Amino acid sequence: MYAITIPEPGGPEALVWTEVPDPEPCEGEVLVEVVASAVNRADLLQRQGFYAPPPGASPYPGLECSGRIAALGPGVSGWAVGDEVCALLAGGGYAEKVAVPAGQLLPVPEGIGLRQAAALPEVTCTVWSNVFMVAHLRPGETLLVHGGSSGIGTMAIQLAKAVGAKVAVTAGTKEKLDFCAELGADVLVNYREQDFVEEVRRATDGAGADVILDNMGAKYLGRNVDALAVNGRLAIIGMQGGAKGELNIGALLQKRGAITATSLRARPLGEKAAIVAAAREHVWPLIASGRVRPIVDRELPMSDAATAHRVLEESGHIGKVLLVVP
Repeated sequence: MYAITIPEPGGPEALVWTEVPDPEPCEGEVLVEVVASAVNRADLLQRQGFYAPPPGASPYPGLECSGRIAALGPGVSGWAVGDEVCALLAGGGYAEKVAVPAGQLLPVPEGIGLRQAAALPEVTCTVWSNVFMVAHLRPGETLLVHGGSSGIGTMAIQLAKAVGAKVAVTAGTKEKLDFCAELGADVLVNYREQDFVEEVRRATDGAGADVILDNMGAKYLGRNVDALAVNGRLAIIGMQGGAKGELNIGALLQKRGAITATSLRARPLGEKAAIVAAAREHVWPLIASGRVRPIVDRELPMSDAATAHRVLEESGHIGKVLLVVP
């Protein structure tokens, strides 16, 4: 088969489409013939040499895919060869085939094309696990989403609105904010021109956000605490603004706030399977009903993964960028 390899860390040009050995499904795994994968910022970090795959995972980038089951490994039940699926991966999505633990498979939702389904596993599992399973967003509460026009952001807006929450978002252009509004966002903050702390307080009569989904990390740490409501929950899922920041514990104590930080890739298989099962139970019906949908900015040939990485680095996209197997 062919896959995107990274012979040496570097820029987008470090991604090489080349022939590699086919994977073999182990106990509890299935082999998926990949139709499409989606690009995540973690892939950019791996390409640069900053985010190695977990032990035993595929060395190729790609944290999600869609395709058809080509073979079942020992001990797998409930799936059949030919089933159309999408999957959460620890790596290997940028390839023609990938071995996947059966607990990380999802059926393609009704009403969604097979290629589009590649845009779903990472965002649905990330948002559901952080915003709902950990931060317990409830109807009537306010969610602040940083990077509202990203793949994660566009999914978070839709799921929060589906459960009856109010949504505030940050983004850097009017085009991106307008798209967030089309998805249902109630409070639109241009982070280049406005202070999100002030805007969220103004929109909530001074109360603040009950839950904040943050991809920035250190850069926004103090201001996120300032933006929290009493009993608010800050869920950190990224470090685009740095890894080390100062925290005013007194301010957090006054808010009786909670801060969590999670990632999906290195979690034990059982935890991933539980998150995937929760996404299937709670999110898949919303997708099938048309209330929630994947947002795809563009599709590119998988062999041109370098261009897809440049698109993400320039941050001009809205939603997900897909890589399609030729």
